Amino acid sequence: MSTPTPIAALLKAPAVSILARVLLTLPYWWSGLSKLANLSGALGEAAHFGLKPAWLVVAATVLVQLGGSILLIVGRVGWLAAGALGVFTALATLIAHPFWTVADPMERFHALNTFLEHIGLIGGFMLAAILVERDRTSR
Repeated sequence: MSTPTPIAALLKAPAVSILARVLLTLPYWWSGLSKLANLSGALGEAAHFGLKPAWLVVAATVLVQLGGSILLIVGRVGWLAAGALGVFTALATLIAHPFWTVADPMERFHALNTFLEHIGLIGGFMLAAILVERDRTSR
């Protein structure tokens, strides 16, 4: 079955590609901005997870979240931006969502779902890197 013409045109529209990257990165740039707006909370979060030195972890996190998001949205070094956000997501997911340590079956179920959603984001970053690179080389 072929793609209907209006849908094909929509999928080829540059604005739709940008919107998709804005939405994919939304949790990251929002979190980065929130951390900047509440540095004490961000430092407390890093300390909660035992990440030291907390100030360095927060600085690196904000840099990856905001820098990676901006670069991916504008389509510059998309492979690097998506890779940085993907690696960050993998590390953060292992640290913050260890479903395998949750004893209660219902809580474990929810923790596993959250873990898998984050793994899905990594797949989204892989796809975004592929598409940004494809767009760049087809110009």
